[in-house]
Amino acid sequence: MRHDDEHEDQKDETVGYKRPPRRTRFQKGQSGNPQGRPKGALNLKTVVDRTIHEPVVITERGRKHTITKLEATVKQLTNKAAMGDARATAQLVALVQAQESQADAHDPATESLSEADQRVRARILRQLARQAKKGGTPHDAASDPV
Repeated sequence: MRHDDEHEDQKDETVGYKRPPRRTRFQKGQSGNPQGRPKGALNLKTVVDRTIHEPVVITERGRKHTITKLEATVKQLTNKAAMGDARATAQLVALVQAQESQADAHDPATESLSEADQRVRARILRQLARQAKKGGTPHDAASDPV
């Protein structure tokens, strides 16, 4: 190819927004970031998730049980709070409140009900719980006056 032919090809090539010159484009098979994140590298969330779900063997009342590290941590926190540790109690209360607010945020039934409807719903749930304790069926609770 002559030098003049190369020059003519460059004139025909459109260069502009999202159209860099051919000579500056990445070569086929060449990465634009060769020193980037290696394949299989883990982020913090993945490492934490794997770690808290690892099994651990505990001895409770003379029997060995296998539970996750997360369960073991919550058990220890609860036991310390039950023994009167004020810091553990505060942490446990905060954990329970966060869990409840998260559960309420995901419960579409409580979002759309008025206050009166929520009271009726609570009364029905109490009746169902009473019937369950007595050994009745949910159909028996439905026939009770509200």
